Amino acid sequence: MEWVTFGVEEEYVLLDPVTGLPVAAGEQVRAAAGMAVSVGEDEVQPELLQVQIEVATPVCERLEELGGHLLRLRLAANAAAEAHGCRLAACGTPPRKGSSAPVTELARFRALRSQAPQLVAEQLINGMHVHTSVPSREVGVAVLNRLRPWLPVLVAMSANSPFWDGQDTGFASWRTVLFDRWPVSGPPPAFEDAADEARRIETLTRSGIIRDTGQLYWQARLSDRYPTVEVRCCDVQLRADEAVMFAGIVRALVMTAIRAIEAGTPVLHSPMEVLQAATWQAARYGLTGQLITATGARVSAGDAVARLMEHITPVLDATGETRELSALVHRLLRQGTPADRQRKALAEGGLRAVTDLILADTTAD
Repeated sequence: MEWVTFGVEEEYVLLDPVTGLPVAAGEQVRAAAGMAVSVGEDEVQPELLQVQIEVATPVCERLEELGGHLLRLRLAANAAAEAHGCRLAACGTPPRKGSSAPVTELARFRALRSQAPQLVAEQLINGMHVHTSVPSREVGVAVLNRLRPWLPVLVAMSANSPFWDGQDTGFASWRTVLFDRWPVSGPPPAFEDAADEARRIETLTRSGIIRDTGQLYWQARLSDRYPTVEVRCCDVQLRADEAVMFAGIVRALVMTAIRAIEAGTPVLHSPMEVLQAATWQAARYGLTGQLITATGARVSAGDAVARLMEHITPVLDATGETRELSALVHRLLRQGTPADRQRKALAEGGLRAVTDLILADTTAD
């Protein structure tokens, strides 16, 4: 079995540790983090709003390697944030929103603000993107078709954005709901092949509704910059080891898909309307309710996670990662999603306790 490399991008918000409000110090924090000896060129990057920054790991082969890079980058970015009076926060949405955050002054971001002012003003959301290598674009498209049924399960498991502007939204992943308002978003369509994908993307860009492929906000897509499949459906995770867990699961899904392609296994038909409904259900309840499968059946969240793990276990056994990932998944099922833990903190100590939890977990070893 060909080894698949992977890497992760994480988006964070910068918070005042006392008030819990976002702080527009993205440029200063990014510059300071970039000066750190432990941070490589382009590992800390600007984000749409000046209250955010993004980090990108190097290409990795093992889970422990990825975890080391994520923790290194989180600690370096947090040290830079502390030097500018704020802290790094790995939450899908901040507990409190405050006033409108200024847009980072890059041409691309200014164009987005011109296109959709209110969406940009409310784009105070943070995700994690997992890149996994694929041998060709043709294989990448076939992998996407096989990933589609599992994306709602990942949304439910990764939920980390229950609050918006100081209020409980009732959703486990409010970020998912906000992000799905863009014109090309949500679950990706099923493609016939790479030529079909290219034609449909060309139609979207020719229409002017998107400026380039960077505005393909599907939950999974092929990267134009790297030979990778990019899975984008997860909220950023409170802890670095939780991010490692999802990166490992995504890589195992991709490797399982490649195996199925090589074996000629048929693709499970997943109607778009069912996947959209399943995504909404996952964002609403996380792991606290029932989830909807790609065929429209209702199952318990625990059963959905068990089916996912059963699907990827042969690959995990081959890579030697079954024990580590299984332990992390069992912890998730026992402790709840980050959204569940945020709500528990709110019940015990209000929004201040939520902020304290987020800030502590973001740099926890």
